[in-house]
Amino acid sequence: MAKDLPKFVGFDWDSGNHDKNRLKHKVSDGECEEVFFNSPLVVIDDPKHSHTELRCAIFGRANAGRELIVNFTLRGNLIRVITARDMNRREKEFYRSHEKTS
Repeated sequence: MAKDLPKFVGFDWDSGNHDKNRLKHKVSDGECEEVFFNSPLVVIDDPKHSHTELRCAIFGRANAGRELIVNFTLRGNLIRVITARDMNRREKEFYRSHEKTS
């Protein structure tokens, strides 16, 4: 289920979705990016949403400690964030259970 974070060199922000996460979930682009550089991380495939491209979900923390799920895909060696939001109670339990083994 959990897997390694793919190798990437930066982020590819879709101008059509700019500010979508901030407006809908109050998550800034910066917080989305921070999650990828903080530990621990739990990365899982998202087959339910992988119809035309491989999508993954990353469970992690922004610098201020906010626990987020960021759904993303790879565009070459760039991360394209699709959506980001706060973890719900069940997701926090899942994340924290993996945190102890990381």
